[in-house]
Amino acid sequence: MVYQPATGARDLLPLDVAQKHWIEDRLQAVFHRWGYHRILTSTLERMDTLLAGEAIERHKVIQLQNGDEELGLRPELTASIARTVVTRMAEAIYPQRLYYNANVFRRNWEGRHNLQQEYYQAGVELLGYDGLRANAEILLLVIDCLAALGISGYHIILGEASITRSLLSAFPADVRTKVRTAIAHLDRVTIDTLNLSEELHDRARIMLDLRGDSEEVLEKVSKLHLEPDQKEAINDLKSLVKLLKSEKDFSLILDLSLIQTIDYYTGIVFEVVNSTNGLAGVLGSGGRYDQLLGLYHPQKQNIPGIGFQLNIDDLYTVLAASKQLPQDIPASNWLVVPVTKDAEVAAFAYSHKLRSASDLVRVEMDLGGRDEGEIRKYASDRSISQIAWIQSDGTPIIESVK
Repeated sequence: MVYQPATGARDLLPLDVAQKHWIEDRLQAVFHRWGYHRILTSTLERMDTLLAGEAIERHKVIQLQNGDEELGLRPELTASIARTVVTRMAEAIYPQRLYYNANVFRRNWEGRHNLQQEYYQAGVELLGYDGLRANAEILLLVIDCLAALGISGYHIILGEASITRSLLSAFPADVRTKVRTAIAHLDRVTIDTLNLSEELHDRARIMLDLRGDSEEVLEKVSKLHLEPDQKEAINDLKSLVKLLKSEKDFSLILDLSLIQTIDYYTGIVFEVVNSTNGLAGVLGSGGRYDQLLGLYHPQKQNIPGIGFQLNIDDLYTVLAASKQLPQDIPASNWLVVPVTKDAEVAAFAYSHKLRSASDLVRVEMDLGGRDEGEIRKYASDRSISQIAWIQSDGTPIIESVK
């Protein structure tokens, strides 16, 4: 029998890990500069936690049974962090700026064999504040993250869930879900075939086309009949777009047809889209969710929140194509060789001394069974820069490896 990983799982070899850490280290440095602190949540969650607020569809969760308790592997982090904050951080001072770097799991619901089911994400949650500044901070933080990775040529597609949801309220309840799904998938054919009045058909088609230059989109939506709260949301969106354009030079596409499949978003939503080898891919997404934490709060108190996640796997694909990632695992700096058996204690002591000098130094101990020529070849093949030959009296003889 040849033992393989579970279907949809995978192993990361040392070079894979070095490349993954290259991405994560740069993202973490940005998160720290913006005042965010790392949080770790459980890989396993109760199913009722994962399904609260329609955060995820049940069939996408890899489920486990523990006695009578129904559990699932987390398919995303926001619900887990929301649950943790309201149950474990009751005395927290807001705003809370939290970041994560973790694996998530989603069931291969398309039924294709060996489709990936384990993914890696990094992201942030900004909790306790709403409004223009918080929204702008999250979007500008995304831009800083991509700059730190050297990624350019991407687009941020910005929508507003409350506006889109309120525009959908004009449709009859029995077809509203179908209209929402069709708009989410840009499915014009379904829109045309739904049993709607001509006025509602026109409204659905307009919603499909609310995408492009921000000024043009806002002009189109202003032609629709808008309630006062809708007008206020539109004005807030205008202020956000104006602030973003004054701060950063990047491609912003306003898309009021943007509907995330996760349904807990209440305000702005966005995706980061990049084209690699002619194929468009979503590098990350996020948005505002001002009612999610209230679902887990003992007193059902709503706490505003906004965040984003970046897909490490998709970032890797973009960076690998541009040859920015490390191409080799880090080499050791030293190979310490006890020349005789009597020198072994001194060799371990010398290795400890080298390691204690710096957290960055890598020191290997020769494990025996090779002559001098084989040791030199090993050091050369592994790009080890120096060999310390430890004599029986403890004296080191240093040799640089060519």
